[in-house]
Amino acid sequence: MVELVVKMPKRTVKERQQQVLEVLIGLLNSEQGMQRITTERLAAAVGVSEGALYRYFPSKTKIFEALIEQIELTLTSYINISKRREDTESAIKMILQTILDFAQKNPGVTRILTGHALMFENEILKNRVAKFFDALELQFVNILQMRKLREGKGFTDERALAAYLVNFCEGQFIRLVRSNFTFSQYQHFEKQWAFIKPLFY
Repeated sequence: MVELVVKMPKRTVKERQQQVLEVLIGLLNSEQGMQRITTERLAAAVGVSEGALYRYFPSKTKIFEALIEQIELTLTSYINISKRREDTESAIKMILQTILDFAQKNPGVTRILTGHALMFENEILKNRVAKFFDALELQFVNILQMRKLREGKGFTDERALAAYLVNFCEGQFIRLVRSNFTFSQYQHFEKQWAFIKPLFY
């Protein structure tokens, strides 16, 4: 009797890289997310050897860099949807809600953006996170500057307001990590927005 042997297609390098990133974010989202993630631990979770892991990424720093890039692309896509709102105030409110909702639902992402998951990692990663926040601030600046064209009135200093909005987001990220994600953004956002809203008058 001849048995039929079905060979599963091998995963491509890109598929393997995506798998590594998904496993990494899963580890960061878990209860042990505050523990340092070694390549040995990551490789075991992926189900490959450490040597195989380095075939997909040249270093652990590159793995984290790729993950930060994915975070940035994901949030940018959400922000672009929110930017379609007719008035600037509604657009900014929706963006803040989206960012904070994303942070609440993705503890691993938030731990990266606050630097808690990068404490023992290469300084390059901290600089990469700083660039993420710089890019977010620029997004806010662009939206605020569009107000003059769309609504006929601008702000005294769009850059200062954009920096304030980024600082607000960073502060909420830190609060989430500090509370081990027991603090609920949903319950408090409207009260917090009441203090931000007058800045748009």
